[in-house]
Amino acid sequence: MSNLGLLSSYLGIEVHQDDSGISLRQTAYAKRIVELDGLTDCNLALTPMEELLKLSRDSMAEVDATQYRRLVGSLHYLAHTRPDLVFSVGYVSRFMQRPMTEHQQAVKRIIRYVAGTLDHGLHYPRCPGAAHLVGYSDSDHTGDIDTSKSTSGILFFLGECLVSWQSVKQ
Repeated sequence: MSNLGLLSSYLGIEVHQDDSGISLRQTAYAKRIVELDGLTDCNLALTPMEELLKLSRDSMAEVDATQYRRLVGSLHYLAHTRPDLVFSVGYVSRFMQRPMTEHQQAVKRIIRYVAGTLDHGLHYPRCPGAAHLVGYSDSDHTGDIDTSKSTSGILFFLGECLVSWQSVKQ
């Protein structure tokens, strides 16, 4: 064994450690996703998804399923350090079998948001003292227009640090 110093990168996740805490980002990977879709100089989006967006499986024009799956899979990996993307990426993942034009437009919106927030990630500040666990949940109550199933989201914080997040279709 050899001591290589502080961890700086792990599986494409950039790790920055200092006296204030630990930061996790995927800036280089996010840039690569934006370049993969050819949106390097695009108009940026302020949110990853339109408010109250409802997508359906039934639509007119199919798109290249391989490209769609590649982009959504890349966004899934990016969501490991970007909890702001979890819901929207999970939502567009529902249409992997037969992606349509409107689904691809929703993915492009997410990527335009990523292009404007390349340096976003997680920061875990040093928290001396007792930390407490706090959880939050929310549901859209039969929000899927095709199946009438609900989507729930769960967040857990240990002190000020987000330690677990999930979006689940039920």
